[in-house]
Amino acid sequence: MKLGIFINTDKHLADVIGITKAAVSKGHEVVIFNMDDGAKLLGDPAFKELCKTKGVSMSFCDHAATHLGVSKEGIPEEIVCGSQYNNAIMVNSADRVIVL
Repeated sequence: MKLGIFINTDKHLADVIGITKAAVSKGHEVVIFNMDDGAKLLGDPAFKELCKTKGVSMSFCDHAATHLGVSKEGIPEEIVCGSQYNNAIMVNSADRVIVL
């Protein structure tokens, strides 16, 4: 199964990490897309480390990050600086999507 996680707030980091690790431990693929206040999580090392987890792919809305003044410096290259197109791909390809 492919699980999509749409993140539009910076208030649930522990949940994002826990759900992601639980899903990949069961052999599922996880696709994460963040925008709006969720882009603020890009400054958190624990969030950025998720991109190094096998079975996890991540992207964020460049427009939202720029609007919020989120620094893109230090973001691993595995995290795609994208757009709503990346969100659309996630929603279309995921079997389930949760919003946090």
